[in-house]
Amino acid sequence: MTPLYHDLSGETVVVFGGGAVGSRKARGFDEAARVVVVSPEFDERLLSLADEREVDGDADGDAAVELVRAAPDADAVDDWIDRLDPALAVAATDDAAVNAAVEAAAVDRGILVNRTDVSGERAPGSVVVPATVEDDPVTVALSTGGTSPALAKALRERIEAEIEGAGAMAALSGEIREELKADGVAPEKRREAVRRVVRSRGVWKGLQKGRSNGRQEADTVIEEVLDQ
Repeated sequence: MTPLYHDLSGETVVVFGGGAVGSRKARGFDEAARVVVVSPEFDERLLSLADEREVDGDADGDAAVELVRAAPDADAVDDWIDRLDPALAVAATDDAAVNAAVEAAAVDRGILVNRTDVSGERAPGSVVVPATVEDDPVTVALSTGGTSPALAKALRERIEAEIEGAGAMAALSGEIREELKADGVAPEKRREAVRRVVRSRGVWKGLQKGRSNGRQEADTVIEEVLDQ
């Protein structure tokens, strides 16, 4: 499978199944898209999330979680897919026939599908939802192809420690890159300056003390490169 980041702004994600797995999937998309969960019962965490959304609201209407109490059988899945017109359908029920129907309906319509009860060989259009680690604007996604969620979780915990401060470094190095470009610095020098900044222990340590400290350390590194 080819890793991609997908913008779901303004799109709908439908999750069939409101148990622990469906709840986890819904919570992973709730800030990125409109999420509709179709299930006869709902996990407590999902109920809490929906209540919070209902109380707090969402001024722009860009993201929400809607809980629909229903237990569609395999024959009814097509109607649900047509009615909601999602960009992504998640099959997370404990009924293999319903999950298979969700997968088939999505593939037939060219809709992305994430089926949670299978691993390995998947239908065209299938996606695996990766474990993610974020330090805005840096996001690291990892997947075991659905074969070992426990390993994905363990690796995520290790990566969290490794990328601490990466968000601040991304913002700083991006700013430096644009400044050097605006100043007419040759591409080769520009790339070398940014490369050294992001690999400098002094800059990383400086950023831990604050952005201004990190910027001072970075300026020293840049001067050394430009003077060469």
